[in-house]
Amino acid sequence: MKKLILITLFITSSLAAQKNTWKADELYANFHFKEAAKRYEKAINNSKNINTDVIENLANSYFNIADYKNAYSWYEKLYTLKNKQIKESTFIKYLQSTRSSRDYKKANLLIKEYYADDYNRIEAITIQKSNLDSLKESDSLYNIRNVAINTSKSDFAPMFYKDHLIFSSARDTAVAKDNLYAWNEQPYLDLYIAERNKGNGELKNPEKFGINTQTKFHDATLTFGKNGKFVYFSRNYSSNKKLKTDKEGTSNFEIVRGYINGDIITNIESLDFNNVEYSCGHPAISPDGNYLYFVSNMPGGYGESDIYMAEIYEDGKTNTPINLGPTINTAGREMFPFITDSILYFSSDAHYGLGGLDIFKSTIKSKDNYEIPLNMGPGLNSNMDDISFIYNPEDLSGYFASNRSMGKGDDDIYYFKKNLPLQHQLFSGHVYDEKTKEPIPSTSIKIRDIIVDTIIQEITTNEEGYYQAKLPFKREHQLVFSKPEYTSKTILAKTTNNPQKELKDNDVYLTSLKSLTIKEGNQLKIDVDPIYFELNKSDITPQAEIALEKVLYVMKEFPSINIMIESHTDSRGYDEYNLKLSNSRAENTKRYLIANGIAANRIEGARGFGETKLKNKCSNGVSCSEEEHSLNRRSNFIIVEGE
Repeated sequence: MKKLILITLFITSSLAAQKNTWKADELYANFHFKEAAKRYEKAINNSKNINTDVIENLANSYFNIADYKNAYSWYEKLYTLKNKQIKESTFIKYLQSTRSSRDYKKANLLIKEYYADDYNRIEAITIQKSNLDSLKESDSLYNIRNVAINTSKSDFAPMFYKDHLIFSSARDTAVAKDNLYAWNEQPYLDLYIAERNKGNGELKNPEKFGINTQTKFHDATLTFGKNGKFVYFSRNYSSNKKLKTDKEGTSNFEIVRGYINGDIITNIESLDFNNVEYSCGHPAISPDGNYLYFVSNMPGGYGESDIYMAEIYEDGKTNTPINLGPTINTAGREMFPFITDSILYFSSDAHYGLGGLDIFKSTIKSKDNYEIPLNMGPGLNSNMDDISFIYNPEDLSGYFASNRSMGKGDDDIYYFKKNLPLQHQLFSGHVYDEKTKEPIPSTSIKIRDIIVDTIIQEITTNEEGYYQAKLPFKREHQLVFSKPEYTSKTILAKTTNNPQKELKDNDVYLTSLKSLTIKEGNQLKIDVDPIYFELNKSDITPQAEIALEKVLYVMKEFPSINIMIESHTDSRGYDEYNLKLSNSRAENTKRYLIANGIAANRIEGARGFGETKLKNKCSNGVSCSEEEHSLNRRSNFIIVEGE
C-alpha cells in the first residue's frame, strides 16, 4: 500500500528496549513489521515487567501492516498504562485503529478526552464531524467500481495521461525473492501505464512506463507539469544500484524532475529542496502549472508528514517550499495532494474521518489560506486507508486507491463517477385540528418515495403546527401525517418544474379521537347518531348504515381501539321480547362491522339490554312522546381499549 513510499519515516519509540527484544528491535528498525510483531508479543508474554516502549513498538508494528484490530488492542493497553499521557502522533494511530475497528463511539469519546483543553482543535473536529454526519444520512454522490487491472499486490497513485492512466504498482512478479521491499514483502514499486476507456473508466493492457528511468528500488507517484513538458515523480535515494541512507540508516525519498517524450523520460534531476536526511514525495501540480504540492517530513513540520507547496519556474525548477499550515497539516499524516478547481484534495489520518487514511477536500482561498478540510464521505472513504484521489471536473469522474475489504489485493485502484447533485423543492404547510382549527404540534410526517416505495425521511411539525419538507425534484411522494389520539392522513406531493419555488400552504386537517367520542360517567363511547331499526325488526336499515359509517371510521383510523356493543330498546312491548330484540340488534350490528373489515377480536361483546337501562321516565305505562321514547332506543359503542 502507500506505506511503500510513505513519506513519514518510521522512528522507533526506543531502540534501547529490553535486551530480550533486541531481535524484534532490529526487525522493527528495518521495517520487517510483521515478524517484529511476533517477536514483541513473545517477549511480552515471557516478561514479568511490562515495558511501555515495547508495547508501543508492537502496536506500531501492527498499525504499519494495517492490522488495525491488533493495533487497537495494544494502543489501548499503552494508553491505560501511561495514564492517557501519550504523544499526539501515537494517539492519532490509536484513534485511527479504533475507527478502523468500527468502534466509532469509543473514538468520539477519546477525542473529547484527549483534546479537552484544545478549543481550536475541538472546534475544527466539530465542524468536520457535522459535515460527515450529514453525508452519512444522504445517498452517496459517487458510483464506485474496482477496475479490472488490479492485482494481489499494491496498485495505487493513479494519474491522468492523455487517453491513458499512469499508476504505481508492485506487480512485477519477475523480481527475485531476496530483492523484495521489507515492509510488505512485495516487489519495489514501478510506474505503469494502462489504456483508459473514457466512457466507463475501465483500464486495460498495463505495461511499464518510463522504463529507461526504472531503478532497482521505488519509482512511483508521478505527475505532469504544465502542458506535459515536465514530469515529476518519487524515488528512493540510490547510487550505483545501492540505496543511499541518512545518518540513521534509513533510505528516504526524493522528488525528481525529467522531460517527457512519449514513454521516455530524459534529463532526470533531483529538485533543489530534496535532502537525504528526510523524505519528499507524492508530487502534484496545480491546474495552472505554477505550483508544485508535495509531502515531506522535513524538520519544522506539524506532524509525521505534511503537505508543502513550492512555486515552479519556467525551466521546471522550484522555489523554497512553504508548509500549508495547521489548517491542513496535523500531528498525523497528510498525504497524496491533488489540486483542481481551487480545491485541494488529500488524504489524512488525523482530521475527523471513518478510519485509517481518509480523503478530504479544502477550498484554497490563497496560497497560504485554506478552509477547514471536510471529509468526502462514505463511499470514497471507508474504515481502512483511502488515498491518491484524482478528479476530472469536466466529466465528473476520477480514481482513487484503497485497501478496503472485498478488494483484489493490498491497495486497489477504484474508478468513480460523480452523480449530478439531486435538486430539491420545498413543500410546506400547517397541520390543524379539524374541529377546533388549532395547530397540532409534534405531528409525525413520513415521506415516502412512490417510485422505490421507501420512506426517505421523517419530520415533525413545530409548535405552530408548521412543517417544511425537502423533496427530491421531479419525483412523486406520499406524505403521511399522524399523531397519537388523532386520525392519520396521506397526501400526494408533486414537485413542479421550478425547484427554486417553494410549494406553500399545503395544509392538512386531522381529527382528534376526543372529538369523535363522548364521556358518560366512567364510559368513553363513540359519539354516533341513534341506530334506527324498523319496528319489531333487527335488520340493519340504510339509515342505520349511515350512523355505523362513523363507527367504522373511528375503528379503522384507530386500530388499537376495541369496543363493546350495547343495544337498548324503549319500554313499549313486552320486557322479554324487548330483551330478545335488543340482543338480536346488537349481534346484527356486530356482524355488519365484521363484514365491513373490522376484526372480530376487536369487538369484545355484543349485548342487548332491552328496556332495562332507560335514560328517562318513559317506563311501562308512562305516557311519552315519540321523541322521548327515541332517547331510549339506542346503541352504544363503548371503548374498552384505547391507544
